[in-house]
Amino acid sequence: MSFDPSLLHSNGFANGTGVGLRETGVVEKLLTSYGFIQCSERQARLFFHCSQYNGNLQELKIGDDVEFEVSSDRRTGKPIAVKLVKIKAEVLPEERISGQVVSAIPNHLDGKSAPGQVPTGSVCYERNGEVFYLTYTPDDVEGNMHLDTGDKVSFYMETNKHTGAVSARNIVLVKKKQMRCQGVVCATKEAFGFIERADVVKEIFFHYSEFKGDLEALQAGDDVEFTIKDRNGKEVATDVRLLPQGTVIFEDISIEQFEGTVTKVIPKVPTKNQNDPLPGRICAKINATEKELLFGEKDTKSKVTLLEGDHVQFNISTDRRDKLERATNIDILPDTFHFTKETREMDMLSAQRNHAVRIKKLPKGTVSFHTQSEQRFIGVVEKETTGASNTKTNASPSKGKEKDAEEGVIAYEDCGVKLTVPYHIKDLDGCVFPQLGDKVEFAISEVKRTGQQSAVSIKVLNRTTNTKRLLGFIATLKDNFGFIETANHDQEIFFHYSEVCGNVDNLELGDTVEYTQAKGKGNKVSAEKVTKVPPVNGVGEDVSSNVSLGKVIRPLRSVDPSQTEYQGLIEVLEEGEQLRLLLLLFGSSKGQNYPFGIVGMTNKGDCLQKGELVKFQLCTIPQTGQRMACNVVPQRRALVECVKDQFGFITYEVGESKKLFFHMKEVQDGLELQAGDEVEFSVILNQRTGKCSACNVRRVSECPKPVATPRPDRLVNRLKSITLDDASAPRLVIIRQPRGPDNSKGFNVERKLCKVSVIE
Repeated sequence: MSFDPSLLHSNGFANGTGVGLRETGVVEKLLTSYGFIQCSERQARLFFHCSQYNGNLQELKIGDDVEFEVSSDRRTGKPIAVKLVKIKAEVLPEERISGQVVSAIPNHLDGKSAPGQVPTGSVCYERNGEVFYLTYTPDDVEGNMHLDTGDKVSFYMETNKHTGAVSARNIVLVKKKQMRCQGVVCATKEAFGFIERADVVKEIFFHYSEFKGDLEALQAGDDVEFTIKDRNGKEVATDVRLLPQGTVIFEDISIEQFEGTVTKVIPKVPTKNQNDPLPGRICAKINATEKELLFGEKDTKSKVTLLEGDHVQFNISTDRRDKLERATNIDILPDTFHFTKETREMDMLSAQRNHAVRIKKLPKGTVSFHTQSEQRFIGVVEKETTGASNTKTNASPSKGKEKDAEEGVIAYEDCGVKLTVPYHIKDLDGCVFPQLGDKVEFAISEVKRTGQQSAVSIKVLNRTTNTKRLLGFIATLKDNFGFIETANHDQEIFFHYSEVCGNVDNLELGDTVEYTQAKGKGNKVSAEKVTKVPPVNGVGEDVSSNVSLGKVIRPLRSVDPSQTEYQGLIEVLEEGEQLRLLLLLFGSSKGQNYPFGIVGMTNKGDCLQKGELVKFQLCTIPQTGQRMACNVVPQRRALVECVKDQFGFITYEVGESKKLFFHMKEVQDGLELQAGDEVEFSVILNQRTGKCSACNVRRVSECPKPVATPRPDRLVNRLKSITLDDASAPRLVIIRQPRGPDNSKGFNVERKLCKVSVIE
């Protein structure tokens, strides 16, 4: 390409007869006889011919700063640069700036990015109370180091000659950010503890003074984060803080289950040199490859003792730190016992010295310790049991449980041989106690293990008792005594468990019993020879069909032992006109009271408190003709105050407590209650502790869900009325014009994609 200087306009610039406006720029492209200049003060790219350069052309290079004048090409009319002079770069004293990495270059790029793009990070620094941000590339970091977010650095500022953008260069790392590690507290001592690290298979020491939180709440198993520091040549954890439970995960457990065979079991007594935490071995075929997996004591799913050769199923756990695989959730397969030749025994769970292993639950009643003869024998009582005497009837319950009654003896003949056999009161069949010389019929029970025999199902023959048998209902059951509600439902009578014929554990509140009355010391009446009989209708047959609403004005004495009357009392309340008319027809009105006993309650274990609302019916007692309340059902509704794991509290006042305890297993239908739910429930009294709790808890309604509050009408109307032309509408007022890091007005530079290493 040739260039004729005579083609320039005669504007006084080319021939030097005039003085023109000088501009500065950067040599962007340089060929043999011409090149291009990028203007520094405006967005323009100008052509120049090498003949217009004033100086040694060999020293001119791309990127050099030049000063020039602008003229125009006579043929094309385009502006060109003339009278080029190279500007000597001024050596200005540079100051290193201290800052911090706010955005590191991503690791996964490995210093590379998409074509035409360079991965960048950013650093920040503070000056005169204002924070400025600069970009940088991997080439700007000294020593080819990778910087992380938070690292302290120092750098120089550099202005791009083409775009005017300011960036950081010659970045030097001053201080690495202290990395936060995670782990789980594995041991706590008096003043220090140890943390199992989540990054490596290693434990690290920490002192309690480094824990930032409630030290009383810290315990083994808590997830924590910490900083590692060197002290006396050892790594210790500092600035220890709690993390939410479940944050730290050491291992990944496979969803798929595998089957295998136990080849090595965990030794029962570890040896002195046993340091392997995973001594067990399981051989399995995984992905068509035979593999041996380790396991430890905590990896067995059930408590069944594993033996060599057992067939098991398991999951595979992979440690995230060292990729170690082991078997976990190990459960023995049912077909194992078909392959092994071990002897299986049957027994009931009990406290004994022999150690049972590989226990399998059988249906209830499968195991029996006794065998009972089908043959019935006839004999004569040679010795009475001490439990049949009246000496214990009036014993004070406060002196603790009675000692076991002494066994009696029965003499009988079997195949012409005279024999004797012992018996106990619990083995009587009926309510008549055998006396010395009585003729009895019985069967013989033999203990399988010891061969010891005793008489059972004992019946007294050819003797009638003149003692009158009375009918009653179990009203109260304590540790070793109780009370019986009489047939008239107006009194209760004491009885001791030693006077119960049969198993005391079979007695429940409301059960029908027969008994005889006796007087002991101080002429106190008590029940003897208490026998459970089939239930009878103890509340009368003429039960009214209508249901009344009432209020408990006096509870049963079992609920309030301080009162003298046994019966509870219910006051009738008016519930609408229809109920009032029904009550008048039956001779009752508002304010009339009706007694009730244990038999009149629908739920015999329910503790009706004073002031509670109830629904009930009326009945007549045949013996006395008295009208009593029956089928009494409490009307309890209250709100759940709080729920904590497996229990909670209801805002219901019982005695001195304003909160009623309940266990989640008492909630019907397996629902999960939440605070604010409305529930119905029954109240029961723990005879041992004297405290009440709720049972049969049923949710009536759920707590109201939070509803987003709508905007007020006044605000909605105001927003609708606001227009852009309204003088009172909100307006944007610029307080200070924005400026860039180089103190120039921002937003002046046009954005464009800068292609790297592209020569036009």
